[in-house]
Amino acid sequence: MDAARSVSTEDTRVTIREINNSGPFSTLADDVRKGFSRSPKQLPPKYFYDDRGSRLFERICSAPEYYPTRTENALLEQKSASIIAHVKPSSILELGSGSSRKTTHLLNACDQQQCYSKYLPFDVCGDIMVSAGKHLTCRYDWLEVEAHVGDYCRDLPALPGDDGPRLVAFLGGTIGNFGEDEALAFLRGIHAIMRDEDRLLIGADRAKDTEVLHAAYNDAQGYTAAFNLNILEVINRELGAQFNLDLFEHHAFFNEPASRIEMHLRSKSDQMVYIRDLDMHVSFKRGETVLTEISRKFAPGALTHVLDQAGFVIERHFEPGNNYYSLILARPKSGTAARYQASPDRLAV
Repeated sequence: MDAARSVSTEDTRVTIREINNSGPFSTLADDVRKGFSRSPKQLPPKYFYDDRGSRLFERICSAPEYYPTRTENALLEQKSASIIAHVKPSSILELGSGSSRKTTHLLNACDQQQCYSKYLPFDVCGDIMVSAGKHLTCRYDWLEVEAHVGDYCRDLPALPGDDGPRLVAFLGGTIGNFGEDEALAFLRGIHAIMRDEDRLLIGADRAKDTEVLHAAYNDAQGYTAAFNLNILEVINRELGAQFNLDLFEHHAFFNEPASRIEMHLRSKSDQMVYIRDLDMHVSFKRGETVLTEISRKFAPGALTHVLDQAGFVIERHFEPGNNYYSLILARPKSGTAARYQASPDRLAV
């Protein structure tokens, strides 16, 4: 059963709602025990995003090598006006909102068109959403922000409904962090909370030259490496583990057969780590890795297929001239709707 509680903020136009789901979902302790008992070892990437991890990710997005944010941002800047004019949303629900930097393009379009939508960011870090909400309400005097703290992979059914059209935004190429079956199940979960007049705006990274991909996940500033290692700091803090971060290193590469980037933490030595709250000893051999994240890179046909399987019809497909990225606007299929393949809207980015 889902439960939620509202938390007050200093700004009356910024509210925060914590979603507490008592259902049979895994905790950090569950996932660490399970992940470190597997061979090869792995951890879910959702635990990257504590306060420090969220801020590190913002730095990654600013790195010159990290093209996805820059490319998606340019597409949103150029196409938000037509998206808002088409959807006319009464609310914008953003899954994995972070600092809401990308959202300003949609809100600028709302402001220009006097389409005064409510903004509903949904993420795991409440502090960042409140900070972003205060910034946005200063910028837009009409805006109300209702932030939701929770796990969007499990808590979507607990979100409140809306009287008008809702634009659900899932940006940043995050759909690539799911395996094939997981992505389909997640998109079906989004579909389940949408009505006919709602729309999904989704960003997805595309397959491209391996050198470009490698540089994006191995930035010279070391932000991605610090972000990856931070998951061990989370386990140290939350579960009383004794990881020495100096004994692990970031390792990211493109797995071409699977068309995905894989991020790993690689042990620099043979070592044993004790996790107090689990009363668990975990052994690592030198060179052994822990898979912490995948980032799938899509061909256009693969995107169309998974959206179709999840019950969506593509209405508009925006992409840059170099085909690095896809920004797709889709609607739920009705029972009699014919399958629709949008022609790409190419932009010079």
